[in-house]
Amino acid sequence: MLTSRALVCGLQRSLWRGVSTTSQVQAAHAKDLASGSVDCSLPQYNNRMDTPLPDVPYVTKLNSEQQKLKEKEKGPWKSLTKEEKIALYRMTHELTYAEMRKGTGEWKTVLGGIFFFVGFTGLLVWWQRSFVYGEVPRTLSPEWVEQQTQRMLDMRVNPVHGFSVHWDYEKKQWK
Repeated sequence: MLTSRALVCGLQRSLWRGVSTTSQVQAAHAKDLASGSVDCSLPQYNNRMDTPLPDVPYVTKLNSEQQKLKEKEKGPWKSLTKEEKIALYRMTHELTYAEMRKGTGEWKTVLGGIFFFVGFTGLLVWWQRSFVYGEVPRTLSPEWVEQQTQRMLDMRVNPVHGFSVHWDYEKKQWK
């Protein structure tokens, strides 16, 4: 009970905070944004195949080991080990091209969702045919359709552009 009440109060406060225009609420909202938001006016790092060199490096705040490695980078690269070169690359780029091209397997989830909804729709159609719709009307039986067609031919319904044009009245057969 207490947990649900706290959840409702928290939701009301957060919804109100986004809608309210009072300075006190906006100031509190600005503090929340400063702690966990991204400043979109500054260049940001992105992994994209079409932009191989991002505007900013992946790691912006270097620790002491990374700073030492950056100083060592200014010297000859032959003195760097393979692991150090990889660490330098990872400071600048998050993913390699091979890692960016690697599939995520999301297609399996999408295909599973499609199959689920197609199956659900099939069950719904089966249920409707079984329990909602009645029997097929007798006017759709082949005998009835044949009698109705013969009646329309005998009455010469629409003899210029209708299906009576294709009936030969002398031979009593289709042309």
